[in-house]
Amino acid sequence: MTSPKLLRLILEDDKTIIDTDISLYVDYLKTSTKEQYSDGSQLALDAYCSILTRGGKRLRGALVMEGYKMCGGTNQAMILQAARAIEMIHAYLLVIDDIQDRSLTRRGGPTAHVMLQKVFKDKHLAETMATNGALLGCHAAMMILANLDAPAELRNNVLSITNRTLLVTVHGQIADPLLKESPAVTENDILAMQDWKTATYTFLNPLHVGMVLAGADCHATDGITPYAHALGQAFQITDDIIGTFGDAAKTGKGTMDDIREGKQTLLVHYTLKHGSSKDAQFLRQQLGNPKLTKVSFTKCQQIIETSGALAYAKQQARYYAEQAIASLPAENSLWSKEGAKFLHDMALFVQERSA
Repeated sequence: MTSPKLLRLILEDDKTIIDTDISLYVDYLKTSTKEQYSDGSQLALDAYCSILTRGGKRLRGALVMEGYKMCGGTNQAMILQAARAIEMIHAYLLVIDDIQDRSLTRRGGPTAHVMLQKVFKDKHLAETMATNGALLGCHAAMMILANLDAPAELRNNVLSITNRTLLVTVHGQIADPLLKESPAVTENDILAMQDWKTATYTFLNPLHVGMVLAGADCHATDGITPYAHALGQAFQITDDIIGTFGDAAKTGKGTMDDIREGKQTLLVHYTLKHGSSKDAQFLRQQLGNPKLTKVSFTKCQQIIETSGALAYAKQQARYYAEQAIASLPAENSLWSKEGAKFLHDMALFVQERSA
């Protein structure tokens, strides 16, 4: 029997531990930066740290810790540092993504570049400073991974895995805006972008990092790869549903952002393909409209739902979550029984989440 409630408790416990650790590390990072570098460096770092310390689900950090545990890892202090580094890389990517998407809010507050626009009136300079702050966070994270209390071979493997993941993620970042410009986008194009941009760094990398640091071999890491790719699709499709139909107070991000940005989600693609010509034309006009109004956005929501896109996206999220579960062998000696159960319950959690 599955226990999503138990899984939520595990994730909440991991989040609490990670949040506390990050808070302490940020204090150190700010102090050392203030002592050694300019006021500009401090401003850039502060904006990045604001995004980092606002919380979020800490899902990626939790997956590092649980991947480590399910393969027999016992050095809790070390794996917490690894989880911190992966969350820092996540915050770095969020800052960059928000600049590219022209997003105004993140995790219940202003995005890093919007924060810096209050200091630097020049928009380009604010975005440049936010980018530099994110780079500070990313390279500090890489230093943490390079100095983990683990055998050198395992540290090197983790650095290689993580840098390869970031290369894949950048390819996803490249594909994402270009899909908006393509007149012949297919569902497979969207799924490929989601796999590069989300699945690899949200599920595959954290699990692999934790497992490798526990000394897991290639059989164990290869065994979890299909699961991570499938669950990543379920996660992103659900994320896009929440992004357009969710509660902004819970998500910490504006529900109008995806339409205003012109993002090619499964919801949008299905609507343009299956909606009435009149509805599709209206949605197409609103996609990428920086002056999108609440009235027009509400109409877009109605058009997406009427076209059947919302029901289809929910169906696809369930399909990929089920594929993830199906990829887990019934009898598995690659990881602990508790670990296998965690993975099963995680797939259920991903498709049921609302924030």
